[in-house]
Amino acid sequence: MDFILDRDDDTPQKTGYPPIDFREALNDEQYAAVTAAPGPMLVLAGAGSGKTRTLTYRVAWLLHQGIPPGEIMLLTFTNKAAKEMLHRVHDLTGEDSRRFWGGTFHSLGNKALRMFGDSGVLKLPKNFTILDADESESLLKRTVEAEDKSFFKDKTNPRPKPLFSVLSMARNTQESLAKTVDDHYPQYREIAVALPTFAKAYAESKRKQNVVDYDDLLELWLKLLTEDQKIADYFAHRFRHLLVDEYQDTNTVQSQIIDKLASHHCVMAVGDDAQCIYSWRGADFENLMTFEQRHPGTTIHRIETNYRSTPQILELANGVLMAQPTGRHFDKELRAARANSTKPYVVQAMDDREQAEFLVKRIRCLVEDEGVSPSEIAVLYRSHFVALETQLTFSRVGIPYHITSGVKFFERQHVRDLVAILRFIYNPADASAWQRIACLLPKIGEKGAHKIYNAAADHARLMQIDFVDALDTDDVKSKVPKASKEEWPSFCASLRQTAEDMRNETPQITVETAMDGWYGDYMKGAYADYMDRVDELTAMSGFAQRFDEMQDLLAQIVLLNGETNDRGVEDDSQAIRLTTIHQAKGLEYDVVFVIGCADGLFPGRRAIESGDVEEERRLFYVAVTRAKNELYLSYPKIASRAGPGGMLLTPSRFLQEIPPGLYEALRIKRSAGW
Repeated sequence: MDFILDRDDDTPQKTGYPPIDFREALNDEQYAAVTAAPGPMLVLAGAGSGKTRTLTYRVAWLLHQGIPPGEIMLLTFTNKAAKEMLHRVHDLTGEDSRRFWGGTFHSLGNKALRMFGDSGVLKLPKNFTILDADESESLLKRTVEAEDKSFFKDKTNPRPKPLFSVLSMARNTQESLAKTVDDHYPQYREIAVALPTFAKAYAESKRKQNVVDYDDLLELWLKLLTEDQKIADYFAHRFRHLLVDEYQDTNTVQSQIIDKLASHHCVMAVGDDAQCIYSWRGADFENLMTFEQRHPGTTIHRIETNYRSTPQILELANGVLMAQPTGRHFDKELRAARANSTKPYVVQAMDDREQAEFLVKRIRCLVEDEGVSPSEIAVLYRSHFVALETQLTFSRVGIPYHITSGVKFFERQHVRDLVAILRFIYNPADASAWQRIACLLPKIGEKGAHKIYNAAADHARLMQIDFVDALDTDDVKSKVPKASKEEWPSFCASLRQTAEDMRNETPQITVETAMDGWYGDYMKGAYADYMDRVDELTAMSGFAQRFDEMQDLLAQIVLLNGETNDRGVEDDSQAIRLTTIHQAKGLEYDVVFVIGCADGLFPGRRAIESGDVEEERRLFYVAVTRAKNELYLSYPKIASRAGPGGMLLTPSRFLQEIPPGLYEALRIKRSAGW
């Protein structure tokens, strides 16, 4: 196959663009990166330093140097980021964005496969179609069932969705399936030996149907670049300049694609090692740390002038970075472009409730007395369960909030499942609760659940026995689909034990019994993030300890969901933002509260147990650098069971590592106010 270097269209190349005073538009650090000579560059852009501006002006600079747009490739992680940058380039230069190769890794992978997928290496017909997530999981399910028809009958084995997550993680990290399971999905260790067979069969199923999934767009593109030298040479020479956004978030496959594309060494990788926080999604910290070794002659540009935060907030952020192990990071120090203000505050609360009450009081002062817009106030947290008390308190006192990291705690799927179990046992006449839990079993739909329910109700009346006991009788079991018969006894046994505890034990113990029984095994197979969800249900157990009667617990859950919440806010500007730190990356707020800053909560318990808290430290840095004007770091002294454990907590090691002079300790006055 022969190739010629051509552009995507026959539009004449512009010879002139509107003049731009690059020196005036950029600070010294940005200007040095934007105007650097061709060659491999690593741009370490600190938080709030104008990363997007630097990338945009670099593209404009290249155009001004006579580089045709068709010879520039811009790789991003989201379509939104690509569109934003190309739109800014258009505003600066008037250049048509369609003339660039700009977009996500996957979109450009698709473009490459359409051009060369039918080569001798892949033999992929150009009319291939792309499976969406649901279609990929459905095909994987059929493939696995063809290999092992009983695999999905074991409720502790991963369902298609988490199984696909395991295979996807292994493909994107280029690790063995055994190592992937060991590192990320330990609940599936017992079935790890079967996974290579499933992966191979799934790949063959896709080949026969001439379809690819999302991961194939990268894997097959890399295969082209690796195994077909002519295609590799085409890309290496076609694109004289390669610009990569958020380089610290690349996984192994993405990094290898960049290395192949940049074999001519005209690559500008923009990122920040201090913001590498997505290893759970496959991002590899080493990609950035070893960039210089893989691209000889790399020049490093540091962009450290921060336009977002006050000097005091940045001093604390720099204090966080100072605690990183030597040799495991790039030296950097953020400098503020803004005027001095108040120091960040560290707040010790007695427990989760007092922490939430502090938030209420301070937020009301900010909004009512200081005129801060509610939408400019964010409450950040490491994990969903840490925010349970905050959500409950905000709802109780009528503070509108918007959860940008997902749904409210009691609306999360696994929490609703557990609540449905409790509701049904408390009130067997609650057919809605029954239907929700029955439909979790294989091959039981709404009609089947209704049939089983009626049979159990009739038998309970006839034999004068409890509804739960009736479920395990022969008359009722005859209505259970064949696919569910194997786990029906454990399902019934779990309901019986939960019912017994509901009669004789506290609501807290009852909740723990329900989550440890059949449903605990169900979650293990249903969710790839099983351990995180266990933590959240443990938080629900902590909430339950407030109540002496199950009726009060169930009533309160319903009432809380019906009170003021994010869906009831007509004007989004009047709602406080509640979000995980991962979801907050790239965002900024006037005032930021980071809650749960205690060891075991942040850093998380599993990170501490593994002996590696460095990504957690980087996550803490990301949280701190979201704040523009005010920053509050709070933690509970005592962990109620609203989180793993019920014990005395110590301040987060990340707080203890910060020199005390960089923050003010704010004492809560428990007698009246704070």
